[in-house]
Amino acid sequence: MALKAGIVGLPNVGKSTLFNAITQAGAESANYPFCTIDPNVGVVEVPDERLDKLTELVVPNRTVPTAFEFVDIAGLVRGASKGEGLGNKFLAHIREVDAIVHVVRCFEDENITHVDGKINPISDIQTINLELILADLESVEKRIERAKKNMKGGNKQYAQEVEVLERIKEALYNDQPARSVELTDDEKLIVRDLHLLTLKPVLYAANVSEDGVSDADNNPFVQQVKEFAAAEGAEVVPISAKVEAEIAELEGEDKKMFLEELGLNASGLDRLIQAAYRLLGLYTYFTAGVQEVRAWTIRKGTKAPQAAGVIHSDFERGFIRAEVVSYEDLVAAGSMSAARERGQLRLEGKDYVVQDGDIMHFRFNV
Repeated sequence: MALKAGIVGLPNVGKSTLFNAITQAGAESANYPFCTIDPNVGVVEVPDERLDKLTELVVPNRTVPTAFEFVDIAGLVRGASKGEGLGNKFLAHIREVDAIVHVVRCFEDENITHVDGKINPISDIQTINLELILADLESVEKRIERAKKNMKGGNKQYAQEVEVLERIKEALYNDQPARSVELTDDEKLIVRDLHLLTLKPVLYAANVSEDGVSDADNNPFVQQVKEFAAAEGAEVVPISAKVEAEIAELEGEDKKMFLEELGLNASGLDRLIQAAYRLLGLYTYFTAGVQEVRAWTIRKGTKAPQAAGVIHSDFERGFIRAEVVSYEDLVAAGSMSAARERGQLRLEGKDYVVQDGDIMHFRFNV
């Protein structure tokens, strides 16, 4: 279940530099406003210390982390909703992602031109938000028109659809994203196939200079972004695209030492992925055996049969029960057999809601 986060931002805020660093996919990132035209997709392994610990305990033939996809979406500009700067193509790419990582430039550098000629992170955020709102407004108004025509046949379903869409339209007219409107689960289903851009959860990546990475929280631009994000309940991850580019070339102890020198516990990528997981309500469960130790991504609230289905649809169809031990219990016990002796290995049925960090073995019938 590889999920996609679309990286957006105005031209020259550091999107492609960041993308290159985290995926080493080599997207062209010259100092030119529209150097990213086709979406660059990079699959990254999700770092998880628990996976490393399980590998130590089980000593498998191989270890497989779960994956996360980043999509580098070219720089939007004012008028993108009307097709400016190849805008239509880019907006279509944003529709296909699960979450949006909005890169905002929070440093001065006379060698890197800004599309507006000045550094103003709030103005940058509002520019992109406006384009996404305008694109959504067009979609919503078209749907309202269609639903009103269908209402003439006396179908109550369309009356409910119009009511929900009118609420969203009002928010959009007030420069508020669709996600600011409280929707019930049924109402979310009504608007789901509209793929509204402003309904997607957003995470802000505040791109700071190489020198400012260890003191990013005191950066006045970062503070502005945090204040803005707090108002809409969004998270901000300070990150230096340039530093991430250097980290990407290091491994193991070298990487650890480099991070320590900068006064960081984790790379910006690790923090970005963890924040994206929280944003999307994701959990990781593990399968652990001599052949392989593997991490799997599920949404919070997933029941055991559906979690099994992430591995293979046959596992879900023929699900009987699951053997489950929590990560903490397994580490404390030291081995699966010791956990079993302690009575910490449980048998769970179809209604079991999988918890983050569960180690699971499925019994199924094909």
